[in-house]
Amino acid sequence: MQNNLLGVLKEHENKLLTIWSQILLDGGSEDGAMEEEESKEFASLFLSALAKSDEKYENSQEFEKVQDLTVGISSSRGKRGFSPRENAQYLISFKEACSQVLSELIQEPEKLYNANLKLNAILDNMMIMTFEAFMKGREDVISRQIDEISEISTPVITVWDGIVALPIIGTLDSSRTQTVMESLLQQIVDTGSSIAILDISGVPAVDSLVHSTLLKR
Repeated sequence: MQNNLLGVLKEHENKLLTIWSQILLDGGSEDGAMEEEESKEFASLFLSALAKSDEKYENSQEFEKVQDLTVGISSSRGKRGFSPRENAQYLISFKEACSQVLSELIQEPEKLYNANLKLNAILDNMMIMTFEAFMKGREDVISRQIDEISEISTPVITVWDGIVALPIIGTLDSSRTQTVMESLLQQIVDTGSSIAILDISGVPAVDSLVHSTLLKR
């Protein structure tokens, strides 16, 4: 048995992947081929880093690549609609699979305990990183959806030659007012219109700042 107890996992990569895939499947994962490819890439890079690192795992150059990949996978899972629990379970199940393999390879209780302790420290730290990346991915999706909804909810219509209309429905705050006016002004320029009609009958309330902005425009 080599001194690097965690490095031995690389020699049993296929077995570990089989166990990990089964744990994910039992947990209800349904992402199919994409998750399988992600898992293979992550496991290969992670285990290679363990094998090459001399007990200085987190500070090694190999682990920088693992961390970059982990952040990318977590962000992608966030954008694909995974829940925070499902995202966390991804690495938790990998840790469980590693522990199962280690328990078969290391017979001495003290060495097994130390190996699991180090494995937990590495993966727990990575889980914090993945959570941050996951939330960033979800925030990007929400931001994009807000922009798309804003565009859909502010349609500028050409009524007649030289006349455009903008019906507004829903809450009109300062941020949305800015978007509305930019869309309207762009359409006026594009169509060469001299008259613009704003229909705010579908707006439940207009605060003084928004009212002032509309009048200035």
